[in-house]
Amino acid sequence: MTLRANYFGLASKAMQILMSQEGYLREQFSESEIVTIRVWELVKLRVSQINQCAFCIDMHSRDALEQGESQERLIGLSAWRDMPFYSEVEAAALDWAEHLTSGKPVEDDRYEKVVQRLGEQAIVDLTIAINAINSWNRIAKTFKPEVGSYKPQ
Repeated sequence: MTLRANYFGLASKAMQILMSQEGYLREQFSESEIVTIRVWELVKLRVSQINQCAFCIDMHSRDALEQGESQERLIGLSAWRDMPFYSEVEAAALDWAEHLTSGKPVEDDRYEKVVQRLGEQAIVDLTIAINAINSWNRIAKTFKPEVGSYKPQ
């Protein structure tokens, strides 16, 4: 498969902004005791499933496995609401990710509920992370990097 455009080369400053954002998010979730790197990986994978981004599904499945995630939980992620494998924090994060990705308005009661469960700092970081993965999904679906070419670091 041929890369449609070398988007990292053609928009290097913009891509650096997105990569810096990823660095910020990694730092925040590494330090958080609530929304951890493991939760972040589940959110990235779930949003990529919703957006049907093959490259990102492959990437985040590999990253999640590298982080120690089980295949059982990855397989069940698309039906997480009916699976007993996810914690209350993970369920709150996945629900928030699905809601924001849908583009529906955020009503006060939903917002208050997620803030009570995750806290303000976590919900701000999680919202930025959900925005980021939706952005990455659109970039990958447009420029079609080779699925399977990603190697976890």
